[in-house]
Amino acid sequence: MKLLEFIPVILFFIVYKMPEKAIQFISPILSDDWVVTLQNTKAFVLATSVIIVATLVQILITWFATRKVEKMTLVVLAVILVLGVPSIILNDPMVFMWKPTVANWLFAAAFALSYVIGQKKPLIQRMLGGQVILPEPIWRRLNAAWILFFIVSGSLNLLVAYNFSEATWVDFKLYGILGLTLLFGILQGVYLARHIQEPAEEQQKL
Repeated sequence: MKLLEFIPVILFFIVYKMPEKAIQFISPILSDDWVVTLQNTKAFVLATSVIIVATLVQILITWFATRKVEKMTLVVLAVILVLGVPSIILNDPMVFMWKPTVANWLFAAAFALSYVIGQKKPLIQRMLGGQVILPEPIWRRLNAAWILFFIVSGSLNLLVAYNFSEATWVDFKLYGILGLTLLFGILQGVYLARHIQEPAEEQQKL
């Protein structure tokens, strides 16, 4: 996960925690009527609006810089729009709170279906196969680990959303979900380092 992908979530967190300062920051480019409207808007609605715009901007920046956008990023955008817009319209935070769960479970399904669809290779192998060489069983274990991670992460999100306060969920979204993702990524790196194989040409030179 690239640093740019964290920015929308971080902005969501900042705007939710400090809505007055966020409004004050952008007020010079807004009319007085808009400023008053934003001041009367709930913090969660403001933060949800920001994450939608920030995700769109992130994708545009990525496209102009690399001329490509990863499918998983587009899936996240679709989930944010499908759940974020109704959450704003209905003024119901719980709708958007499902976003991490839906996104993670969709990823779990994609990783699971990769065994039988297309190249019939684990999705993680298709994503990283051009960068590292691993035995086939290792790719399958790694793919299974990601499936489990996505399922658990999505389930934890619902547990927090339905059993704790809105503010606690916002904290969990930043520190919990992103923290778990970073930790899992580090553990994946350690696991990969133990099993990476050298290319055949380099082995022959040795």
